[in-house]
Amino acid sequence: MRIRSFILPAVMWTVAIPLSAQDTLRFEPTIGYPTFAVREPVARIAPGTVLVSRTMHGDYYNPGGGAFPGEVGPFYVEGATTNDMLRVEIIRVRPNHNLAGVQLYSDFGGLATDSRLRLLNDPIEARRYEWRLDGQAMTGTVDLPDSEMGQITIDLQPMLGRVAVAPANEEAFAGLWPGNFGGNMDVPEVREGTVVYLPIFNDGAYFYFGDGHARQGEGEVNGTGLETSMDVTLKIDLVRGKQIAWPRLEDETHIMVAGSARPLIDAFRLAHVELVEWLVEDYGFGKWDAYMLVGQLGESTIGNIVDPIYTVVAKFPKEYLPR
Repeated sequence: MRIRSFILPAVMWTVAIPLSAQDTLRFEPTIGYPTFAVREPVARIAPGTVLVSRTMHGDYYNPGGGAFPGEVGPFYVEGATTNDMLRVEIIRVRPNHNLAGVQLYSDFGGLATDSRLRLLNDPIEARRYEWRLDGQAMTGTVDLPDSEMGQITIDLQPMLGRVAVAPANEEAFAGLWPGNFGGNMDVPEVREGTVVYLPIFNDGAYFYFGDGHARQGEGEVNGTGLETSMDVTLKIDLVRGKQIAWPRLEDETHIMVAGSARPLIDAFRLAHVELVEWLVEDYGFGKWDAYMLVGQLGESTIGNIVDPIYTVVAKFPKEYLPR
């Protein structure tokens, strides 16, 4: 076994990666699927496999834009059952393209007229911004045609907008949807150094990933992040005999739960109920003690307010967990 090191934000993480063909899969995607569902897997992998791959590239990321390329997967995880949860360690997420597209839509976005309701507001002007990415400096630059400053350069914070398993009950959800299966949560915390735990609704899990954002603000208020393609390295594993109701995340400083619903308050409630239950079940807190502590120490971020249902992340700082 060879030890490889990856430089992650604020800390050097050393990751042991078995280099045998059995333990590492280098996968080149050739087709992107528009829905999360049970279908013929693109590959079957053993728990503990390190997946070295990339998100789908398509016209959406090219000058002028085009169709969204869809998600990579599904990967069938051998031995995964509905009594387990999927563990996805995000080792590397880095842009592999020099352009990121940001689109303003007239009827999509947190501040746009809602397509489900007629209003008298004038529609937002549809417009595409094309960011120039520098993968070495890890910066993005865009022109601001209506502004005095002319252009702006920001640092990149790469993430995956979509990590998912196949939904329950033979359902298929379009790629824009988040849910208890994960999906299009658009959570900036899904980045290098984070572990994502997903419930499993079908034997084999049927894992998907995609929708790279070179950066995205909390809420994804205009409807898109800096959309581009990514090189990814993920370690896919199982936590056997452990069931959860909603996606959980963990990084160096926090444990987190992502809840998705509409209205936004229901997403907030789902995430925080699951966070309280996590503190009770795994860390020995009493239910009302945990509820009180989340009220004092809890943090929350909004993944998106633009998808068919919204996503909120409830966080608890690890420094206050029992040792």
